[in-house]
Formats: sequence, C-alpha cells, structure tokens
Amino acid sequence: MWDFSIGKTIGILAKTLPFILLRMAIYFTVTLAFLLATGTGAGIGYGVGNLGGDPAGFAVGGGVIGFALVAGAVYWAREWLLYMVKAAHVAVIVKLIDGEPLPGGKGQVAFGREIVAARFAEANTLFVLDQLIKGAIAAITGLIGGVAAFLPIPGLDGLARFANTVVRLSLTHVDEIILGYNIRTASTNAWDSSRHGLVLYAQNGLTMVKNAVWLAAFLWLLAIAVFLLALSPAAALVYLFPGEAAGLAFLVALVFAWAFKAAVLEPFAIAALMEVYFRTIAGQQPDPEWDAKLAGTSARFREIRDKAVQSFGGRPAAAQ
Repeated sequence: MWDFSIGKTIGILAKTLPFILLRMAIYFTVTLAFLLATGTGAGIGYGVGNLGGDPAGFAVGGGVIGFALVAGAVYWAREWLLYMVKAAHVAVIVKLIDGEPLPGGKGQVAFGREIVAARFAEANTLFVLDQLIKGAIAAITGLIGGVAAFLPIPGLDGLARFANTVVRLSLTHVDEIILGYNIRTASTNAWDSSRHGLVLYAQNGLTMVKNAVWLAAFLWLLAIAVFLLALSPAAALVYLFPGEAAGLAFLVALVFAWAFKAAVLEPFAIAALMEVYFRTIAGQQPDPEWDAKLAGTSARFREIRDKAVQSFGGRPAAAQ
C-alpha cells in the first residue's frame, strides 16, 4: 500500500488555500480562454465556410485553430507559472510539512514568492534547472529496473512494458519534489542540492515509485471522472456554436478536466510525495554509487553535476 496519509495531505492543502484558489483562478481562466477562442474560431470559420460552400467543415477547422492558439500561449507561459505559482506553492508546502509556522501579517502567496526569489534570482535559472531535473528523472526508472524486474515470467513482456509506461507517467511530479528538497536544504548552491536530491530519490526509488504509482492512479481516475461529468455541459455549450462542432465538446471537457487536475489534484500529489520523500531520506546521505550510476546514464544529470562543481570553483561539493 501507500505510505502517505490522505488526511494529513488534505490538511496541508487546506492550509495553502490561497494558492489553491490562485491556481484555480489561473487554470480555469485558461479554460475560459480555450472556450472563447474555440467558439470565436468556429464562428469565423463558419462565416468563411459559407463563402466556400462548406460552413460545417470550416467551423471545425476554425475552432481547432483557436484552440491551438491558446495552447501555444499556455506553453510559452509555463516558465512564469513555474516561477510565480508552482515553485512558490512548493515552498509553502515544505514549511508546513516541517511544521514551521507561516509568518503573520504577510500574504501566503507573497511569502512563497519571497522564498523562491531568494533561492532563484531569475525565473530562467529555475526553469533551466527544472528541465534538467526532468531529463535526469528518466534515468531513475531504468536504473531501478522498472516493473519488469518484478515480473520475470515468460510471456509477460507486454504487460511489463505497459506497467513501466505507467511508472514513467507517475514520475511527473519528481521535479517538484526535488525543488522542495532544494528549498528545504537552503544551501547556497541550487545545482548541488538538486544533484543530491536526485541521488537520494534514486537510492530510495522503489519506495518513491510505489507511492507515485498509487497517486497517479488516484489522480487519473478522478480526472477521468471530472472529464465525464464535464462532457455533457460541454456538449451543450458547443452545440451553441455554429456548424457541426460536436467533436469540440470532447476538447472542451478535456481542458476542463486538465484545469481541475492542475489546480487541485496535482498539489495533492506533490504534498503527499514530498512528505513521503522527506520521511524516507531522513538521516541518509547521497550514495556515491548511485551518483556514479546516474552520471553514467543521464547526460542531464551530468550537466547538473558539472554546474554544481563549477559553482564551487571546480571542486566537488560536500554532500548535504
């Protein structure tokens, strides 16, 4: 079974309600933007299609173009979201997991942003580090053997491959866990503490992956339920658009489910995994063998290691 407490995790999230509300405002505004852009695109396409004799086809095409434009804007805004919202939320979650009181007389969101700004002066620095961590995470699954290591039965290769795919998908939030470790250690070298955080995660990989898979299953089941609930009202809303745009109802419901997952479900997974991670690594030191394994497997991890060494004037840093 899992090692996290659902009640404790919900309690932590309840204490970060300002961030939950902020995330909901952002992601549901994005959902509204998708709806408006899709509807406007469908309307324009319908008008243009009347000139060409295929209003229904042009309406669908226009809706897809509007949807794609908003998706592109969200993609380019991901760096800002990471720095101003996600990282700040992680910083506050770390304080709550450690039982530290939040300062009075100051907004929680502002407090979280101050912690991140003190740690990462520029959003670009955090973004680059986050991308390198995501790249290094892929090596961890291979090193711990994946689920195939537990299914040494002939004829189950296909099942093992599917299960390993599930494991890889479950590692979505490891970068936030390492960011939390980075903030918690308060070291002067973000590259070095991220390196140590990855090594500690890898050497406790089986425990962390087990919990990540449980959480991924919970979150996706809930997200699918939200999608199914949103499908009918989305279809009714899209029906108001001109032309035969019924297929767009699927996209609208999908985006709504994505917004709910990003605003509410993902913070739950991050808080649960972070609590398990901090408890599991308590008293441990990064294992040099795992450090060497990751360096030998992942070019992204080697880049993190090299940047850590360079920031210490070319000398390897002591373990946290």
